[in-house]
Amino acid sequence: MIEGAKRLHTVEEYYFSKKLREVNMLKAAGKPIINLGIGSPDLQPPQKVITAITEGLQDANAHKYQSYQGLPELREAMAGFYREQFQVHLSPMTEILPLMGSKEGIMLISMAYLNEGDEVLIPNPGYPTYQSVTKLLGAKPVFYELDEANNWMPNIMALEKQDLSKVKLMWISYPHMPTGAQANYKVFEKLIDFAKRNNILLVNDNPYSFILTDAPRSILKVNGAKEVCIELNSLSKTFNMAGWRVGMVLGDGKHINNILKVKSNMDSGMFYGIQKGAIEALRCSKLWYLSLNSVYEQRRALVWKLAEALNCTYDKNASGLFVWAKLPPYAKAEEFIDVLLKNNHLFVAPGTIFGSQGEGYIRFSLCASTEDIQEAITRVL
Repeated sequence: MIEGAKRLHTVEEYYFSKKLREVNMLKAAGKPIINLGIGSPDLQPPQKVITAITEGLQDANAHKYQSYQGLPELREAMAGFYREQFQVHLSPMTEILPLMGSKEGIMLISMAYLNEGDEVLIPNPGYPTYQSVTKLLGAKPVFYELDEANNWMPNIMALEKQDLSKVKLMWISYPHMPTGAQANYKVFEKLIDFAKRNNILLVNDNPYSFILTDAPRSILKVNGAKEVCIELNSLSKTFNMAGWRVGMVLGDGKHINNILKVKSNMDSGMFYGIQKGAIEALRCSKLWYLSLNSVYEQRRALVWKLAEALNCTYDKNASGLFVWAKLPPYAKAEEFIDVLLKNNHLFVAPGTIFGSQGEGYIRFSLCASTEDIQEAITRVL
C-alpha cells in the first residue's frame, strides 16, 4: 500500500470537519440540532454584489484564466477600502494581493517565509490553522499564552525572556479569535517594536474588524509597521461572502512579491465574476455595516442570555462573530459541550480546540437566527 507523506503525521483532521460529521449524523437521525459552533455567516451578501457576479457571467473574459494578482479594479477597490475604513494608504500595484480567502494566505505566507526548523510564535488560544500549517512545513510552533487577566494580549516581557533566535514569524489576530478581545494601537506599537528588535515577521489576521466594533483597526496604520508587518483580511464575515473565498494580504511590496511567487505556482487566478462582486462589496456605504451589526447585536444579546442560563460569564466589551464564555468552576469544555449536544441537541465549540488556554471556556457563534437562539435558551432553562 502506498503511504501518505510523513508530514500528515504532524496534523489531524480539522476539529469541525470531524465534529460536524457527528452533528450531521444526529440530524439525519431526526435530532433537532441547533448549531452555534461554526462561524459561517447565514445572512445574505449585499444585493448589488449578487447582481455584479450575475452580470459578470456574461462578460467575454469571464471564463478565461485570470491574473494571479487579480483584476486591477479589485486591487484598486481593496486600496480604497483600506484608505476609507482604516486610513491606511497602500499601492494597489505593489502592496496588495487578492487571495482565495484569508485561510489560503496563512499557507502562502508560511510557505514564502518558513524553512524547516524555523520557529513560529502562535497564540494560545488562537486559530488552529496557524499551528497545523507550521507543522506541515516542518517548522516548529512555539506557543505564547494569552489569558483573561491580561485581556488576551501578548505578554511581551515574557516573550523577550525566551530564546527567539530561531523565530521567523509571529501570528496575531485582533480582534482576537476566539475571545473577541480588541487590541488598541499602543498594543500594536509594542508588538511592532518587539518584532523589529527580534527580526520577526509579524502577521495580523484581521477578518473580524467590522463585526460589533465601533473602531475598526489595522496594524498597518502604525508608523513603520510595513517594515516588519503584513495583514490578512477577508470579505467572508464583513460581507457574508464566506463561500465566495475572497481575501487579501497587504503590506510592503517585497513581502507581497514573496507571497506572489508561491501563489502564482498554486492557482490560476480567481473567477472573474467573484472579483466583480467583491469590488461592489468593498464599495458598500456605512449603512451596510450599521445594518449588519444591528442583526448581530440582537443575536448577541440573546446569546448572552443563553450563556447566563448555562451559568457562564462573558465580556460585554468583546467584538467579533462569537461570544467567548467562561464555564462554571471545575467544568471541562469538551465534556460540557458533549452533554449539551446529547441532552439539549445544542452544538457549541469547546475552547480547547483553540489551545490549552481555552480549557474552561466555550465559544458561541452568532451565525444563527434569533428564533434558533431563543429555542436554545428554552432548551437549557
